[in-house]
Amino acid sequence: MTRTGAGEVPAALRRWFIVHFVADFLFAVPIFFAPEAFLGLLGWPTVDPFAARGVAAALFGIGAQSFLDRNAGVASYRTMLSLKVIWATFASAGFLWGCVTAGFPMAWVIFVIFAGFDVVWMYWLWRLGRPDFGPSGA
Repeated sequence: MTRTGAGEVPAALRRWFIVHFVADFLFAVPIFFAPEAFLGLLGWPTVDPFAARGVAAALFGIGAQSFLDRNAGVASYRTMLSLKVIWATFASAGFLWGCVTAGFPMAWVIFVIFAGFDVVWMYWLWRLGRPDFGPSGA
C-alpha cells in the first residue's frame, strides 16, 4: 500500500472524521448533562459527575474539531490525527487497566471502541506519512 501524497486527504479519512464527530457527540451530550443517569444505564458502578463532565468536555472538543477540520488540508489532519492517537492510546490504556482491576461488562465495550478508534487513527497517520509524531514539515 502506498502512502498518500502531500496535500491529499483521502475522502475515506474525511468520512472517519465525521463518524468520530457523531460518536463523540452521541456520548458527550448525555455524559455532560446527565452523567449519573447515562453512565448508570451503561452499568457504571459509581459516577463522579465532575470527572465525567471533564471527559465529556474532551469528547466535545475533539469531536467538534474533527467536524470543523473535515475540509482542511493534510497538515491539519496530521495534527488532529496525532492528537487523536495520543488521546485514544491513553484512554484505551486507562480503560483496559480499569477493566482488568474492576471491570464491568460495558467497560470492555468502551475499551474496544476507544482501542478501535486508536487503530484507525494510527493507520491514517501512517497513511499520511507521519508515523513518528515529528514536526509536520516535509
